Amino acid sequence: MQYRESANLDSSQVTSSSGGGGAGGRLAVGGVGGLIIIVLAMFLGFDPSALLAGTEAGPQQTADSYAECRTGADIEANRDCRFVAYTNSIQGYWSKALPGYQATRTHIFTGSVSTGCGTATSAVGPFYCPADRVVYLDTGFFAQLTRQLGAKGGDAAEAYVIAHEYGHHISNLTGVLDRVQQAGNQTGPNSPQVKLELQADCYAGVWLANAAKDVRSPIASISRDDVLRAADAARSVGDDRIQEQATGRVDRESWTHGSAQQRETWLTRGFQTGDPNQCNTFAS
Repeated sequence: MQYRESANLDSSQVTSSSGGGGAGGRLAVGGVGGLIIIVLAMFLGFDPSALLAGTEAGPQQTADSYAECRTGADIEANRDCRFVAYTNSIQGYWSKALPGYQATRTHIFTGSVSTGCGTATSAVGPFYCPADRVVYLDTGFFAQLTRQLGAKGGDAAEAYVIAHEYGHHISNLTGVLDRVQQAGNQTGPNSPQVKLELQADCYAGVWLANAAKDVRSPIASISRDDVLRAADAARSVGDDRIQEQATGRVDRESWTHGSAQQRETWLTRGFQTGDPNQCNTFAS
């Protein structure tokens, strides 16, 4: 993934904190990390709620850690600025593609974080909270993605993860996410929950296809290797892959995010069409 050095970065779209506290609110939408906890809880018999909500965390401290990220050229000197570039590019695309798009932010945290959906720890992985409409991320997840889940990694894989969470923001703005949550906690390869996750994968592919088309975007070019790395990341977080790795067996009826093949298929569909209207996973 190549960055446009002359592009302006809006660091206000990325905030950071450490610690956390509080609980309550709407259910957070797990992205590509939380399902690991769910799988282990299902097969090993522990309660994941301690990782998803609590009141014992310390006070949350905020810091404007990304204020120095002003242009694409800053990414070379400070690699953390790439998270601003991802976020700016993703929101720049959706602000044009979706009428009435409401901008939000990526909140990067360590340890635990207080959200409108409750308190979450780093173990949950990246997620989107519909109550405050914020994407939450502990960047340590990317090491887990490569070391534990076997993904090749790289900037495009990271960008896919964040674009997936912003895909949930799109589903929230269009009312799809609310309808799925009202349907209850259904699981399985054809469940509304899986279709919601696959829609987010498709939306991530759509952004990837359009990321470098805007001359104001911080993303200058997307290579074939970038696309392959994003697809590899999508496969690595398939329910079947994680279940087999964690337990040695696969239970299709417990799927919440979709199989490796489903996730890659919808990411690829989004990338090949570049059209969010092709992401109606509920009609497939």
